[in-house]
Amino acid sequence: MPNSSTASPPSPARTARLALAAAGVTVVLWASAFVSIRSAGAAYSPGALALGRLLAGSLVLGAVLLVRREGLPPRAAWRGIAVSGLLWFGVYMVVLNWGEQEVDAGTAAMVVNIGPILIALLGAKVLGEALPPRLLAGMAVSFAGAVAVGLSMSAGSGGGHASVLGVLLCLLAAVAYAGGVVAQKPALAHGSALQVTTFGCLVGTVGCLPFAGQLVAEAGRAPLSATLNMVYLGVFPTALAFTTWAYALARTTAGRMGATTYAVPALVVLLAWVFLGELPGLLTLGGGALCLAGVAVSRSRPRTRAGVRSREVEQPAPAPVQD
Repeated sequence: MPNSSTASPPSPARTARLALAAAGVTVVLWASAFVSIRSAGAAYSPGALALGRLLAGSLVLGAVLLVRREGLPPRAAWRGIAVSGLLWFGVYMVVLNWGEQEVDAGTAAMVVNIGPILIALLGAKVLGEALPPRLLAGMAVSFAGAVAVGLSMSAGSGGGHASVLGVLLCLLAAVAYAGGVVAQKPALAHGSALQVTTFGCLVGTVGCLPFAGQLVAEAGRAPLSATLNMVYLGVFPTALAFTTWAYALARTTAGRMGATTYAVPALVVLLAWVFLGELPGLLTLGGGALCLAGVAVSRSRPRTRAGVRSREVEQPAPAPVQD
């Protein structure tokens, strides 16, 4: 007689809904980081802000990992964890903070949003993922929207400013982001979302330890609001959002997940309107609408005849252990 206490695995439809919900949590929290970075970045240098954010994230993730008793990830996951930790949690956060001091926010948004395109290309080359027409079309629409939002933000800052160094730093951030995502995907076939995120965050923290002196010095004179915003960045847009990201990434392709992040510029526009009182112009609103429309297209699937499987349907990764 079968053991009735054994939980049956979730249906594919429920798994897809959970993954979509997790991706939604991620993009909302990443968009919310825009407001916090403005406050924290005014008091903390790029490396110190990255280290403080990662320390807060590591403490929260480590505590949750201990409570859940998940332990160390399998050996097969460590290569992806190390690479994604160095590139995404380490290099990306530092150079993006630095780059945004050298260019206006609009230029930074346009350059960094090359990242999802690089994720799709790297995913196809390294992971053998398909590039369905709807994904490519949706990303093209979303990127056009991101450019429109970026141009409107640049114009709103008095014409914007951009140094060659700043553009190069933002481009490096996009490359590090894409490389980190593609490296993380295989690790999720062996470790849980929590394990991969926790130890990736720890790797990034270790990589940023050279900025410890700056962090200590700047924390002593930073206003409380800036420090609280840095802690918020570590707890929510890092610890929680990177974990929900990993959960969703384990259940879809890197290309589709990258395309989903094009919803972030639209949400940033909304949050800046609500919390900062920055009334968006028509170009900004139009760009945000394009971003959301592109995400919808990239995640849609073509209708097929009954019993015929679409070639564009994403292939889920094997379920990660202890997840």
